[in-house]
Amino acid sequence: MKNLGRAIKQALRQRFTIIGIVLSSLAIAFFWGANIGAVYPFVEVVIQNKSMHDWARDRIAESKNKSETIEKQINDLEQKLPLSATKKERIATENEIAHLSLRRQAEEKVIAATTKIQPYIERFLPDDPFQTLVVIAVGLIVCTIIKDLFLVANLLLVQSFSEMTTLDLRNRVFQHTMRMGLGVFNQERTGDLMSRFTGDIQRIGGVVSFLFGRAMREPLKAVVCLAGAIWVSWQLMLFSFVVAPIALLFTYLLAKSIKRANRRLMEESSLLFRRLLQSFSGIYAVKAYTMERQEINRFRRTTRDVYRKSMKIMFYHGLTKFSDEVLGICVVAISILAGGYLVLNQETHIFGLAMTERPLNLPSLLLFYGFLIGASDPLRKMSGFVNEIQAGSAAADRVFPLLDRDSPIVEIKNPISVKDIHKPIMFENVSFYYEQDDWVLRDINFKIECGKTLAIVGPNGCGKTTLLNMIPRFFDPVEGKILLGYDALRDLSIQDLRRRIGIVTQQTILFDDSVMNNIRYGSPRASDDDVICAAKKAYAHGFILDKLEHGYQTNVGESGGRLSGGQRQRISLARAILRDPQIMLLDEATSQIDPESEQLIHNALQEFTKNRTTVMITHRLSTLSLADQILVMNEGRIIDAGTHDQLASRCEIYQRLYQLRLKDSA
Repeated sequence: MKNLGRAIKQALRQRFTIIGIVLSSLAIAFFWGANIGAVYPFVEVVIQNKSMHDWARDRIAESKNKSETIEKQINDLEQKLPLSATKKERIATENEIAHLSLRRQAEEKVIAATTKIQPYIERFLPDDPFQTLVVIAVGLIVCTIIKDLFLVANLLLVQSFSEMTTLDLRNRVFQHTMRMGLGVFNQERTGDLMSRFTGDIQRIGGVVSFLFGRAMREPLKAVVCLAGAIWVSWQLMLFSFVVAPIALLFTYLLAKSIKRANRRLMEESSLLFRRLLQSFSGIYAVKAYTMERQEINRFRRTTRDVYRKSMKIMFYHGLTKFSDEVLGICVVAISILAGGYLVLNQETHIFGLAMTERPLNLPSLLLFYGFLIGASDPLRKMSGFVNEIQAGSAAADRVFPLLDRDSPIVEIKNPISVKDIHKPIMFENVSFYYEQDDWVLRDINFKIECGKTLAIVGPNGCGKTTLLNMIPRFFDPVEGKILLGYDALRDLSIQDLRRRIGIVTQQTILFDDSVMNNIRYGSPRASDDDVICAAKKAYAHGFILDKLEHGYQTNVGESGGRLSGGQRQRISLARAILRDPQIMLLDEATSQIDPESEQLIHNALQEFTKNRTTVMITHRLSTLSLADQILVMNEGRIIDAGTHDQLASRCEIYQRLYQLRLKDSA
């Protein structure tokens, strides 16, 4: 519940909206109770062919008569009191006198209250039974219209409140996640993240809507009705609710089970999301290996698990409904029996307990029942309260840990502003691991001179990409440090550093947008002419105009799926060229493209890397020809460094790579 409390605390910042919700809820509750209160004048006055004028006069006269009769009874008892033979009889007489005194006080209160309102009744209400009925009917219509206007306003305010809470929370979580290191995205499943961003945050918004909407509006309506019942007889109301603690205990015992079941359902829903994402994103492999049936069966198993957990939650929800319904019918049954006994026998006590100060009449009892029924409808609408709260709590427990995570890549308080990075890059005793003691890099030491090109080669899994990703601070060393000139990368502004770095990876990253916007991505202020110039330098301008239907406005599709591998890579290179970086990082940029595209990209790189610090990972001899120096890595260590000729003559691993891969790609 702690995390759900954080979500509610965040929502409470919308102060003016909350004030509007509270005021409209109070107005709805007031007019709800006022409509039910019309039962009394209808039964007490109109049905008996009286006007309110007659009612006031008769009520005062009746109470005066009762008061005088009670006064006479008290006097008679007081006269008999000294003659009481025994102590027991004396105590009984004193108790009866005290009881009659209370009844007399009650009648006097009725006389005083009716006398106070009598002038207003005579001034504003008609002295005719039918006209009085018309006033009651018109009053009901007017009150209902006003109540419903407040209800519309309340619903709009609550929806706005919920949507703004969801929007703010979703933006906060996304903003925080975007600032996390790459390692977080490697650890978290994309489907699970998307499930939390959509379903779980939406569920929190739903709970906020429930708490400040139905959970505020309906209890206020019930409170007004219960206040009316208390006004008739608070003792009778408490007596009617004698079974309530049993139902509350039962609901409390269900609460933990409901939360646990909701958490498991959300986990299964995340798995369902992942199944969909994997099947659709990997549809090529599914079709190629004829795995449709297996994917369908796996998806069915997941949906079956979701179904079972949903049914379990519904079972618990049904139990709470059962508890609420039984409680409601027990309260009604007890109130019918108790109220009927008091009216039929004109009694004020049940089992020796005082229920009323004066005997109830039928209109008062009907009014009491009306208020109880008026309270039961709002309480019935609150029957899903426990399920809603526990579901929201489970969702908050999945969402807020995303906000509580600390990024491993932290910028110092006053970082050094980077305006010019024409400085050498130095790795000094750098070691790194993703998992404790499972070292990916060990004791890395090398220097890249400004304006030079360094190539890194080695077997798969030797740590090449990890090393490259440390330059833009996607990861920080566990041991050692990386320097830019005399400054450690940890001391530099992350944004300044990354703005001066261009990256082209083996897996081209394109967005479902136009070619123009994909090239401009990362350089939003670039003009169309600048984009076209960068495309020309990347040898992409020709195919964009000749082969794409709408030229630079052509949508490339999801992940660039409408383009060939070579076309995607050249657009990615154009994006890096447009950024005009001082440091260029290339990770297998020409490994999965056709020879023609490779040659074009090679020509583009040959021009673009001149006088620009470049670090590349490659296994193609044609690309290695651009390097001033080559590092050879194996099992997370640098085992040799030199030119191609030097390494080919002395480094066994380089010779093997050359024979197996480099020579074939020459």
